[in-house]
This record gives sequence, C-alpha cells and structure tokens, in this order.
Amino acid sequence: MKRSTIIGILLFVTVIYSFKNYSEEIVYPVPTWAKTAVWYQIFPERFWNGDSLNDPQPIDMAGGWPYFIPPGWQNSPWASDWYKLQPWEENIPWHKHFDWAKAGEVNFGATAGLRRYGGDLQGVLDRLDHIENLGITAIYFNPLFESPSLHKYDATMYHHIDNNFGPNPAKDREVWAAENPGDLATWQWTSADSLFLKLIEECHRRGIKVVIDGVFNHTGNMFWAFQDVQTEQQQSRYKDWYTIHQWDDPATEANEFRYEGWNGVSDLPEVREDENGFSPAFRDHVFAIVKRWMDPNGDGDPSDGIDGWRLDVAEKVGIEFWKEFYRYVKEINPQAYITGELWWEDWNENKMFNAAPWFNGAFDAVMNYRFARAIKEYIIDDTMRIDTKGFVDSLQAVYKDYRWDNVLVCQNLMDSHDVDRLASQIVNPDRWYDHDATAIHHEKYSPRKPNAREIAKQRMIIGIQMTLPGAPMIYYGDEVGMWGGDDPDCRKPMVWPEFSYEAERSHPRTGFQRPVDSVEFDESLFAWYRQVIGLRHKHPQLSLGEIEFLLPDSDNGVLGYTRTIEGESIYVFFNNSENTQSQTLTLPANLTGNVSLESLLNETVIAGDAKRLPATFQPYEIMILKEK
Repeated sequence: MKRSTIIGILLFVTVIYSFKNYSEEIVYPVPTWAKTAVWYQIFPERFWNGDSLNDPQPIDMAGGWPYFIPPGWQNSPWASDWYKLQPWEENIPWHKHFDWAKAGEVNFGATAGLRRYGGDLQGVLDRLDHIENLGITAIYFNPLFESPSLHKYDATMYHHIDNNFGPNPAKDREVWAAENPGDLATWQWTSADSLFLKLIEECHRRGIKVVIDGVFNHTGNMFWAFQDVQTEQQQSRYKDWYTIHQWDDPATEANEFRYEGWNGVSDLPEVREDENGFSPAFRDHVFAIVKRWMDPNGDGDPSDGIDGWRLDVAEKVGIEFWKEFYRYVKEINPQAYITGELWWEDWNENKMFNAAPWFNGAFDAVMNYRFARAIKEYIIDDTMRIDTKGFVDSLQAVYKDYRWDNVLVCQNLMDSHDVDRLASQIVNPDRWYDHDATAIHHEKYSPRKPNAREIAKQRMIIGIQMTLPGAPMIYYGDEVGMWGGDDPDCRKPMVWPEFSYEAERSHPRTGFQRPVDSVEFDESLFAWYRQVIGLRHKHPQLSLGEIEFLLPDSDNGVLGYTRTIEGESIYVFFNNSENTQSQTLTLPANLTGNVSLESLLNETVIAGDAKRLPATFQPYEIMILKEK
C-alpha cells in the first residue's frame, strides 16, 4: 500500500474520530438553575392589563383571522362572565364568512378568537410581586412577538415584541416602517422591545429567569417575508423560505397561489425544510433573532437577555436543525435553557413521544405531558383509573427513558394553554388526556366550578407535583382557583383579589344550563401553593434527590416515596382515596427501631416502630415528613 494512501486513511479515521468526539462534546450539562426551578407560564394577553392606552385596536388585528372586524367591536371587560356574549358578539354572521358555519348559529369558540382583553408587559411588571410571593423562579411566556392574533403563534416578525404589549403602539409602527426586516443593519428597538428588556432586568433582579416561545416551524400569513412572497411571487428573494404548491397566474382573475400551512392551516405558512433542513437564509435569520434576544446589547454578556427558549411543535422541525440551534444558543450562554414541545406522537392512539433522542444535543428538557397524563390517570380518573403500580411504572418509564439530569429539568406540568385547566380536568374525569375537553364541542363536558372534594384533589396533586423529580410548572391562575376547558376556555383573564368578578352563569351551547358559579381569588388555595413551593425551595432533596417508591402491600390508595441526598431523606405519603385511611406506613428497609417523623406541613409527628409505623390519612391528604 502506498505511503500516501496510508496517510489518507489515517487522516480519514482521525476526522471521523474527531467528529464523533465533537458530537459527544456538544451535549452541554443542563443549566444548574433549571434543576431547582419552579416555573410559571404566562399567556400575556390574559394576565393583566397594566396599560389601557395600548389596548388593541382594529388596525392591530388587520390581516389576521377571521379577516373581518364585527361592527361595534371593542376590548372585552376583564371581569365579565366568560361565556356571556358582549353586544358586538351577538349575531355575528359567521356563515357569510366561513362555509362551516350555519346561519343563526352561535359559535362561541370562533367569537372568543376575536376577543381582546388588553394584557400587556406592564401588567406583568405590575404583578411580579404576586409571582415572587408564590415562589416562582422561572417564567415561560407564550409568544410575545408582533402578531395580529390574541395568541401570537402567527408572527408578523420575530425581531419586535408585539406593539400592544408595549407603551406606544403607534410609535412602534413608525419604527417598523423605517426598517427593512431582511436587513439586520436597519433593525431598531421599539418601545415594546425596551419595556421587555426592562421586564427581563426586573425579573433577574428578583432571581427569576425568563424563557420565551420560539415558533420557527411556521410564521403567520402577515409575516414580512411571506408578504413579500405573496406580492413578488417567483421573483421574491424569500420564495425558498416556504413550500409553494402553485404560483398565481397574473393572466387570470383568480388567485392560484397555494402553499403549505402548518397542519393545513393557511394562516400559518409552514417554513420549508428539505434534506438539508431550513434554507441557509432562514436559518441565519433565526440565529439573528436568537442573538438579539439573548444578548440585546451585543457585548458578549448574556445577563441582559432571555435565559432560554421553549420551542413550539418541535417534532415538526428536523432534529439536526435543533442541534444547530442548541449549539448556537449554548455558545451565547452555556446556562441557557432549551425546552421543546414534544407531545403527541399519535393523538388518536393516546401515544406520547419518548423525547430521549432530542436530549442528545438538541434540548435540555421537554414540557413533560407524560407526567401530567400519569397523574390524571391515577388521581383524577375514576372508572378509567390505573392502579398504584401502573402509576409508578408510568413515572419510572420516564426516568428510564431519560438521563437523570434531563428528568430533573423537564417541566412537570398539569395543564397549559393547550389543554383544559387542572381544576376542570378533575371536574371531568375519565377521558384521555387532551381529548373531548371543552363544553363548546362536547355536551358531557361540564364547565362548572370545582367543589370541595375536587379542590382537595387539586391540592394533593400540587403537593405531589412539588415533591416528584422534575421542575414543576404552574399555568397562570391555577394557584388562585381558575377553571376552564380546552382552548379557548383555558385562556380566561387572570383572577385578581382586588376585583369583583361577574358570576359565570352562561353556557356556550344554546339551550344548555349550568350552575351559577362565583369567581374569586381563592386565598386558601394560593396559600397552599405557596407553602408547598416553599418546601421545595427549602429542602433540596425535593429538587435534586434520588427517588425510591414505597409500594404498599395492598392497593388502597396510599402511596409513598422518598427523595434522598447524601443519606438525608424526605418522606412523602398521600391518600389517593375519598375515604379516611388508617395505614401502617411502608418505610425504607434501612429504617429500624423507633423512628419519629415530623410533618413539614403542620406540627404533626408520627412516631413508633419503623416496621409498624401507624398513620391516619384524611381523604386526599398528602404528608411530607422528615426525621426529627
């Protein structure tokens, strides 16, 4: 064999080996802070209207669904009965605009999409005391970027915060007009952008991290580049950013322009990927957005920027792009947090993703809907309830699938902007998670307020959420007693203690009745959330500890587990039953002789022989114990 050939082979092997090592090296340690985080999810338009002067106007909704503004439209009263139609909402002729609508039919779900309540960034600043007092250390914001919709998943641009979230919408529009969105050199900072940077600074001062939604699988139909494609057609420099099925023929009156929308939705043009991923130009634009919000002043110090990203419909984007994204983010800030919305692998079959492949250099975490489903099936469901071993197996399957550090930083949620609220899940058991979850479309789904028994279940669930491995995430308002079905009902305006709210008495379906339910800030529930969050912060075992499940001899609903660090344990037991239970606790084998366990929730002490330690549980009671 020639010497040159041997050298070539050695060089090839060296390159392959180097690439393998590089691939391994790009899996950064998960952010340290994320292991002890308690998350709070904010849907900005519905959190609080801190500045009524920036409230949305018809001009701000132009071009967005449903492409018309009813006569008399105005912002909705914050404290009104959710299902009650305002005067402008009555008799909207939906059938004249959409072929799915029938003449005279009430379409509350559609009507709710036109509502605006005026939530903004000043509202978040005004309410940071509430968030801090609750014990929150990280906020995840639903999309903040400019968009004509209430939800903002249809971005008009990524490099500006929505002008209705800032103090001067009209001035911000002037700033946009002076820019070329495709030319970074022309980008400026609007009043909304500046207020967001102020919010980041104030959150950081309070020890609260900030993560925002990155929606890069699709844009809105008003997105600046897509607008250029619509206007310039084949001559647009952005034509490769989207999947175009058919161009318009200028020789005909009809508009033949057809393109791929996310899940077939034309409002959400899908960004094109081929075997090489996104086009280089779109990828570079995304990276410019990442840099802008992670290091706003460009000085190499990311402390003035956001602390990470939640990535929307992550499975719809090739994993290789996310690995590029991950490397770029971590180069800016190695302690940045990346979490993906990896959820339904097959919604029809109730099958959720195993996210393990994405933890190999793409994400630190995912929104842990597998956790939510396990809790629902064991604690919320009645006739469909899984047994105690099935519940433990569901959790341990996650712990087996994922590296432990990834388990610790996954967002353990019970609900979000995409599912019915926890309280309403409890009111409406025995359904698959995220299925048949709104009274608008399902007549058996109850929109009522939870009763005392159901609130007791919610309290126990939150106690479990705060003591199991993974970073707990609370959807705004759950902590004060809010309830509601799937979108749009899970997106009601936040309930604040100083306001008087109209009772809920209306039903979204014509001819249906429901109880009259008062709406108020639940002080007792808020105190409970605050107490158990405080325990999680005070006792690192609950964030960082190894877990051991203590399965009982019989499945009577009492389950225990320990969280342990360096021999120091916290013992958690709960009674998943509506009956009072007298139970001999199952304790770890290393505990012998007389033991004394003190409740961290009250002054109760349980003492006796470790092998026959008696305890009495009230219905849906949780005990969090530590050796005296």
